[in-house]
Amino acid sequence: MVSRIAQELKLKYQPLGLSFTDTKPEDALEFKEGETGCVIALFAAASHGKTAVFSKDTCGCPGGRIGLGFTDDYDHVPGGIDYFLSTGRGEGYPEGEGYIKTPELAKEFADQLPKTCIPTKYVVVKPLEQIDEENEKPSLVVFFCEPDQLSALVVLANYRRSGTDNVVIPFGAGCHTVCLLPFDQSSHSQPKAVVGLTDISARPSVDPGVLSFTVPIGMYEEMEADVPGSFLERRDWKKVRDRIPDTR
Repeated sequence: MVSRIAQELKLKYQPLGLSFTDTKPEDALEFKEGETGCVIALFAAASHGKTAVFSKDTCGCPGGRIGLGFTDDYDHVPGGIDYFLSTGRGEGYPEGEGYIKTPELAKEFADQLPKTCIPTKYVVVKPLEQIDEENEKPSLVVFFCEPDQLSALVVLANYRRSGTDNVVIPFGAGCHTVCLLPFDQSSHSQPKAVVGLTDISARPSVDPGVLSFTVPIGMYEEMEADVPGSFLERRDWKKVRDRIPDTR
């Protein structure tokens, strides 16, 4: 799949297709069972041309099972998700992350996340340009982008739509914002794009200045079709585009 958007935005990082499948790709990057790591680290590797695969046992961390849609409960989080996200439960349990003030608020946050159990064994992430359109179609498209490029994506996402909130920046883990929340959006009649990677724990896995912008495949196809005739062919964008380095 060739992305006109990626070309116009001069993306440094390859846009990614995220697919739910029962077929495990050969030679894909994958955490070993029991190995600790951040889901976003493998997404970052994919943005440089690799293919990454996850199963419920190779997510790298307990939260990854939730963020990638392999489970909709939190029984596997040591000490409980409410304490893990907030104050911690005390000696013998992991230190609380301090992202939410109290366990009660953390439980409320977890309870309102979409409840999703994907029906496949694997989540596969790879560059769009490596996807064979005749044989596979991703469910989500993920862009890793910098501020000028993010600005263009936000404008393009609103280009054919009414309202001003067709793009959201929700609080959540990195894997929530690149998978769980956009996948939930795909079930809506008017899905929204999700800006992510504001998760402090995930930030070390990406370069400074990089955020994610994830859309369901149908919304991505609309945005691709809207490039001709849009602001991306006008003077103001060209001023911005000229200062984006040629990196690919």
